[in-house]
Amino acid sequence: MRRWHRVRRTINYVNLSTPLGLLVARLGRARVTAGPDGLVLAYGYRIPFPIAGAFTIGNVVLTRHGEAEGYLSGALLRHEDRHASQYAACAGLPMLPLYVVAVIVSMLVCGNQASWNLFERLANLEDGNYPRVSPWWARARRPGRE
Repeated sequence: MRRWHRVRRTINYVNLSTPLGLLVARLGRARVTAGPDGLVLAYGYRIPFPIAGAFTIGNVVLTRHGEAEGYLSGALLRHEDRHASQYAACAGLPMLPLYVVAVIVSMLVCGNQASWNLFERLANLEDGNYPRVSPWWARARRPGRE
């Protein structure tokens, strides 16, 4: 594990975001396993919120998918890894309300929760399987509409 990943793991424990992630995984009855780069992977999360294929709290990456499916790998895992770094940069738990504000801004700008969400853009939209949607004011008018 790289030095940065060890530092991030420590920061996210101290700022309480990883302990919160472990609590959410336990409440969601997810199976927890050690992942790469100091991440903790939680498979089989059973609570229907949030609506996402995977989400990260601290260094804990949660998904409803099973471990055997191989869902948390490749580009998606890199995307979630970047979110873990964002928790460290935001001093942990303040990222949660900041993320909600970013979702609201993105919805207002383009009607999509991720396309103009700063956190999702910094984590690479495509790696998270999110579309790039233009702002509403930049979209071309449809023919026949005024």
